[in-house]
Amino acid sequence: MAVRIEKAGPVRTVIHSRPEARNAMDADSAAALFEAFLAFEADDGARVAVFWGEGGAFCAGWDLKQVAHFTEGGGMERLDFPEEGHVIGPMGPSRLELSKPVIAAIEGPAVAGGMELAIWADIRVMAEGAFMGVYCRRWGVPLIDGGTVRLPRLVGEGRAMDLILTGRRVEAEEALRIGLCEYVVLEGQARERAEDLAQQMARFPQGCLRADRASAREQAGLPLRAALRQEWRGSRDMVTLEGAAGAARFAGGKGRHGDFGDI
Repeated sequence: MAVRIEKAGPVRTVIHSRPEARNAMDADSAAALFEAFLAFEADDGARVAVFWGEGGAFCAGWDLKQVAHFTEGGGMERLDFPEEGHVIGPMGPSRLELSKPVIAAIEGPAVAGGMELAIWADIRVMAEGAFMGVYCRRWGVPLIDGGTVRLPRLVGEGRAMDLILTGRRVEAEEALRIGLCEYVVLEGQARERAEDLAQQMARFPQGCLRADRASAREQAGLPLRAALRQEWRGSRDMVTLEGAAGAARFAGGKGRHGDFGDI
């Protein structure tokens, strides 16, 4: 099985295991990953997902053998983007808009479509020696899994253009410096660090966490007043549903002096 889910309390680790191809994406893996993240979204006991590629590679991109097949006689129609409903992307979950956070744990390459999957996640943990890059630039394959949309929002238009147009390799330390990832850890520790972060996030009141996440994601392109109004409408109920109870816990002595071990 190329895709499996491992559970640890409220955390789900979605594992892509096609190591013989450096976790390059074929149609079966794309469909399995899509279904795995839909299952995560529908699972009431799941709060945070970690996305990890087994065998030392996050994802080496789209399997170019399949792209070559498309040029020989169609096949692209299955990748069209309908107006409504959950939509599978060429790389699987890249068009999903989930209500819960996903952390990408990156070892080795996350290139071309693999980079697009990494920036689809909310947070990226890269190991030393891991790297990203728009490697599909070399073969005339465009970014079709959100790369031209998410990358400028993540690192700014100038840096995004540099990476998109040159297709150059981006090492973990540079990725951290330019905002392409949030954490760099020792080689072999990306999954462990990502799962630790996921467990920390899963401890928080989830309604508030998801409302803030949604507002931060959906404000892109909105005028300031519209974005502020959207934030208020999405979060106001959380003040009474979760905020009042949290404030009462603080008033009762929890979390004093920056200690959040018992909240």
